[in-house]
Amino acid sequence: MPSALTIAGSDSGGGAGIQADLKTFAALGVYGTSALTAVTAQNTLGVTAVHELPPEMVAAQIDAVVSDIRPDAAKTGMLANAAIIEVVARKMKEHALPNLVIDPIMVAKSGDSLLRREAVAALRDLLLPLATVVTPNLPEAAILTGRDLDSADEIRRAAREIVAMGAGAVVVKGGHRQGHVAVDLLYDGRQFREYAAPRIETTSTHGTGCTFASAIAAFLARGEPLAEAVGQAKEYLTEALRHAYPIGRGHGPVHHFYRFWKE
Repeated sequence: MPSALTIAGSDSGGGAGIQADLKTFAALGVYGTSALTAVTAQNTLGVTAVHELPPEMVAAQIDAVVSDIRPDAAKTGMLANAAIIEVVARKMKEHALPNLVIDPIMVAKSGDSLLRREAVAALRDLLLPLATVVTPNLPEAAILTGRDLDSADEIRRAAREIVAMGAGAVVVKGGHRQGHVAVDLLYDGRQFREYAAPRIETTSTHGTGCTFASAIAAFLARGEPLAEAVGQAKEYLTEALRHAYPIGRGHGPVHHFYRFWKE
């Protein structure tokens, strides 16, 4: 059975973070392991508290997993601060982990910050060069490149710049763009490829970025080429949004197990 490692924060509401990642891995037939970077107190309405774990504890979790259950892919989510980013980058190189998917999480759906401002440079300089693929949304891509992304040409230029930072490829997600169709843009350093799907009108959007990145990691762990992994992850997330049911009073989660539950 293929396995994948998620390195991310815990969401007590169960819709994003480690919880969303492990649900996604399980739904797609991949054994999930985890290394927690932070514990958050949050629900569908927002984040009320964050406790960042010591970097040495993050390192110990990665070592424990890799020494026994070597992952076929790894995915990072909330990394919280520069010290944790530094240790994660060091462990990725030390263990030569394959198929690294970096979701550069900076802000929660509620608007709460999940990455210290001074840690952005560490993310860009230390971790991006190790990535098989990076999956920023438009605001994250704007922060990484330091430019406004108001047009299709500017988004393509940002994609080129992110790959020039050392990433193997980038998927600039289209969830923040306008229109009835959500278009994600993959750039692998050679060519662009667009993935379009109807925009689902729902408030159940908590954890969409985590779920998408984890789905890419799961399909890579299963041996799919990157372009196919991104396409299948897009299809999975679209259907998880389409089948979502109301949870909580804010932005609820997607339905990770829609394929297995009866309506």
